[in-house]
Amino acid sequence: MDQRAVEQFVAVAEELSVTRAARRLYAAQSTVSAGVRSLEHELGTRLFERTTRSMRLTEAGERVLPEARALLAAATRMHDVAADDDAQLRGRVRLGSFAGLDVVDLPHVVATFRAEHPLVDLVLSASPHGSTGLVDDLRRGRLDVAFSSLPDRSDPDLVSVPLVALPFVVLVPPGHRLARRRRVRLAELADEGWVDTLAGYGNRVLLDRTLGERGVRRRLVVEVAELPSVPRYVAAGVGVAVVPDVVEAPGCVRVDLVDGPAPWSVAVCTRRHDGPGAAARALVAALVGSGPARQPGPSGARDRPPATSPG
Repeated sequence: MDQRAVEQFVAVAEELSVTRAARRLYAAQSTVSAGVRSLEHELGTRLFERTTRSMRLTEAGERVLPEARALLAAATRMHDVAADDDAQLRGRVRLGSFAGLDVVDLPHVVATFRAEHPLVDLVLSASPHGSTGLVDDLRRGRLDVAFSSLPDRSDPDLVSVPLVALPFVVLVPPGHRLARRRRVRLAELADEGWVDTLAGYGNRVLLDRTLGERGVRRRLVVEVAELPSVPRYVAAGVGVAVVPDVVEAPGCVRVDLVDGPAPWSVAVCTRRHDGPGAAARALVAALVGSGPARQPGPSGARDRPPATSPG
């Protein structure tokens, strides 16, 4: 059985699009389509129902998909065993990271990792559903390693290694009534319009939980798909935000939060039961040893005007 055809089938099954699967595999669409047809011919059954606008797995395709993922995982483990003889790691590692946000200096980590392990290919991707989507992709075998900032780390199917923990801060536009304050409480923001990320992001999950515990109701006026986009809307005067102190915030005033959520904690996660291969374990070690991308503080935010009222 052609392993490449199996890989192409899995990519199409997960993307439900030959176009997206081809982009993910850096292959021509015709090549991916041909690989899937070849596998269907070998198995003697259709794996997809195809229309001019969409495609979905057949019942046979649904049964084959977990076996195909297991076959690819076994191939990765075979590479690991072979690598023991010459101490050269091989294979491919799929890393799920946050869109537009590096909690570690990811380009530097990748460059160093590739220099040490030139036979390992890295595939980096993000999820439009934040940490919730990344963890789901990891569970389903779409990723080998994933970042997560979800507060619940008790999932028995995952192994989580802490990377960094950062406090939440308030961002307000210049001239805002709270811009001169050194610190504020969540209740003081209740009447404001808020900017935040979409539901499913770890920072949003943690903040929503804390607001509920504090009995603070808020009015969301804008929800954005990436955490680094939040300060742009605050700087434009759209609303206020409470974010982890990891985002650059030009044009905003940063104010400390007295009663905010527990620190925004980011971990790197792998599956427990079909644990990561040697290459994935090496990448996890590199990420854990790299340290945070920046230290918490007002970098990227405007200096706070002189305080005129106690906080």
